[in-house]
Amino acid sequence: MIFPPTASQTVGPYFAVGLPWPDGPFAVARDTPGAVKIRGVIYDGAGTPIPDFLLETWQADPAGRFADLWGHAGPSELAGFRGFARVGHEDGDGSFEILTVKPGPLVLPGGSIEAPHIDVSLFARGMLNRCVTRFYFADEVDANDADPVLATVPAERRETLLSRPIEGGYEIDLRLQGPGETVFFAL
Repeated sequence: MIFPPTASQTVGPYFAVGLPWPDGPFAVARDTPGAVKIRGVIYDGAGTPIPDFLLETWQADPAGRFADLWGHAGPSELAGFRGFARVGHEDGDGSFEILTVKPGPLVLPGGSIEAPHIDVSLFARGMLNRCVTRFYFADEVDANDADPVLATVPAERRETLLSRPIEGGYEIDLRLQGPGETVFFAL
């Protein structure tokens, strides 16, 4: 008996089918004072935008507090602050946009301070594990220079983690491979 060849297999696109929801891109309520948009494009190793991905962000509020009740600096007092955003597309153009507030610095146990940043998880077709990175803010030069995590990144690669100020917010692209590849962290 002759069998037909097995079809090519890849992971996904599963993420954008049931995980995104209408309020997913909003880490804060739409009418939050001081809200900013963070936007960008996700590229593959050939420099082509990835149409199917899921991007999740987690962050502190401007006071360095989280929305959860785990006690890190106390819970956020910012009305409508969720601190979590999720955006995903099954057949998009590679772009993402979240609405949030710029986080404050984080005081760590032991007293060291991390620069304002947003933690990021990226899932995409063909990737068996998520990629983890951070969005720092290019206009926080002194804080970035003192950040203990950013200090572990080679100086010539730090720019891949810096979101650039634009009108109404910030912009940062994620590159999975190739020239200008985003720094991803092993957890």
